[in-house]
Amino acid sequence: MTTGVRRRMPVAERREQLIGVALDLFSRRSPDDVSIDEIASAAGISRPLVYHYFPGKLSLYEAALKRASDDLAARFVEPHEGPLGARLLRVMGRYFDFVDEHGPGFSALMRGGPAVGSSTTNALINSVRQTAYEHILAHLGVQDPPARLELVIRSWISLAESTALIWLDGRRIPRAELERQLVHDFAALAAVSAAYDEELAALLRRVFAREPADGPFGDLLGRLLRLASEGPSSRHGPVGTCTGDDGGVTG
Repeated sequence: MTTGVRRRMPVAERREQLIGVALDLFSRRSPDDVSIDEIASAAGISRPLVYHYFPGKLSLYEAALKRASDDLAARFVEPHEGPLGARLLRVMGRYFDFVDEHGPGFSALMRGGPAVGSSTTNALINSVRQTAYEHILAHLGVQDPPARLELVIRSWISLAESTALIWLDGRRIPRAELERQLVHDFAALAAVSAAYDEELAALLRRVFAREPADGPFGDLLGRLLRLASEGPSSRHGPVGTCTGDDGGVTG
């Protein structure tokens, strides 16, 4: 990513150019593996000039991370219209677009390392998580969430991060399947917690009442019902009984 003939740029424009160059390189290799010399070469300027705008690679990385974190947080912005399952599926599509585009940088960021060990970078990561949490709450129409709902949402955000990291290591599962699975995971986590919390159960009843049968949540229910119908109890009789070789039921 070079600029061709070197030209003088205003300070703000040059800084934005260097951030863009760094993001491009970080999207292909871990930030720890990218040198200031490479960034300078890709930008078509000298190494000392990079240091004129940024005191070191960490400060440039943090500036690039700030732009990336703003971009990632924006992926959770979704109109509050239509079934929740479809909204979450669109959000996961945009989330994995980002992961796909910035794989090594995303991986280095989430797994930590020398380049991402500062309090600034940790604060940026946490701000993305908090933005995602607040967007999900808004989609649910909840301002003061019960403790179990907060646990569900924050656990799901962590699950999305870890799933994306595992997927990047070989991409062995089709991306579209993982996006849908994560939406199913949200519904499943919420449903399990709702079994212990009537307030959360009432919220889920309202959410599920608006879900179409062919939507992501309806798809999950269909898969679970098929799984249950094909389970051991359907083959071997009711719980507490077993079937003999002749098909008869024994106690």
